[in-house]
Amino acid sequence: MAGAKVKAKVLAQGRGDKLKIFKLKRRKHYRRTQGHRQNYTEIEILGIAA
Repeated sequence: MAGAKVKAKVLAQGRGDKLKIFKLKRRKHYRRTQGHRQNYTEIEILGIAA
């Protein structure tokens, strides 16, 4: 809907759990490890006005 407004409140900001990314090519001696943590913002929707 065009022109709709959403009212929200920020509850928390932080970073998610650590993910381990492991790449391997068999018989080629190729191995790579990488870590990743995704940033996030947790919000609460208080209302939607059309």
